[in-house]
Amino acid sequence: MTDDATTVSATTVSYVRRAMAEPEPPPRAARGFYGFARAHLFDGPFNIVLTLSSAALAVAIAVPLIRFLILDAVWDGASRVDCLAETVGRPVGACWPFIAAKFTQLIYGFYPWDQHWRVDLTFALGLVLLVPLLIPRAPFKLANAILFFGVFPVVAFVLLVGGRFGLAHVETRSWGGLLVTLVVAGTGIVVSLPLGILLALGRRSGLPIVRALCVLFIEFWRGVPLITILFFATYMLPLFLPGTWTLDALLRVLIGTALFASAYMAEVVRAGLQAIPRGQIEAAAALGLGYWRITGLIVLPQALRLVIPGIVNTFIGLFKDTTLVLIVAIFDFLGQIRAAFADPNWATPTTLFTGFAFAGLVYFAFCFGMSRYSLFVERRLAQRR
Repeated sequence: MTDDATTVSATTVSYVRRAMAEPEPPPRAARGFYGFARAHLFDGPFNIVLTLSSAALAVAIAVPLIRFLILDAVWDGASRVDCLAETVGRPVGACWPFIAAKFTQLIYGFYPWDQHWRVDLTFALGLVLLVPLLIPRAPFKLANAILFFGVFPVVAFVLLVGGRFGLAHVETRSWGGLLVTLVVAGTGIVVSLPLGILLALGRRSGLPIVRALCVLFIEFWRGVPLITILFFATYMLPLFLPGTWTLDALLRVLIGTALFASAYMAEVVRAGLQAIPRGQIEAAAALGLGYWRITGLIVLPQALRLVIPGIVNTFIGLFKDTTLVLIVAIFDFLGQIRAAFADPNWATPTTLFTGFAFAGLVYFAFCFGMSRYSLFVERRLAQRR
């Protein structure tokens, strides 16, 4: 008994340190640029090598690009002579006077000069109605949406086409430049989302005929290239119409583009619908809600939130695909730039690269803006969960 007690008492004795412990080194920064670089860019040998290689590649690409676009660029001039190395006396980069001289053509195409105010007014009205829709806290969202999606297309059509209210008629073959790009992309975006939602719901419908028709529509438009659709709508569709029927060339392109984008949008929305648990639908049905109330109040809000990246990705792809309308003799923004290259007054070794660089910057600005706004919406919706 004595030995056991001695053992127990020995094991329960606490050790008390009589000397001060050595101070620990200060913690490394975990926030700011240094913390981010240490955690994501230089965390281990592989990341260090990858970071340095990427930095070297970025420098190799950025330096010549900056030299061409800014440092060696020509900013003032009245003709091709001002953008020649023999005249400037140094290597010449981008010829920005060429863009300045053709800027009106790039925006309006061949729209009559004295009627440009109608295009400007259309752009201004669209911007005034669109900006409040993009601001989450802006009031009168419903009225704003009705004006933008219901009233504005009619007003824009009257302003741009004319023939009413004392406005001179302007044929669509005179349109071009950024005007055509925004019209085609805007129409495709506005039409494809609601039509894609209906197609996605129809593909999941319990009615066999509705489901079969939606599947047939989606698979047909997804299985045919957009350029083929544009060719068919422009050159072959008139052969199938009665002789008294005529459809404007731009209208045929708008319809074909919108239907093509709707098929892809339907599959994006269907992915979101399939992600909603079946139990939510059954619970809503048990509460006495009908199909359309379940779909509109419970299923669609969650499904669309899940597929925001896919929706915006479809919008971005559609915006860039508008360049294909040049194949059917409709001069969009890129088509007008290519047409401007034919002007001998601006024929220089750098004119071609300047035009395509400017086009790339414009398309990047629009696509990057849509991408960043989608990220903003995703973060805002994530905070409200």
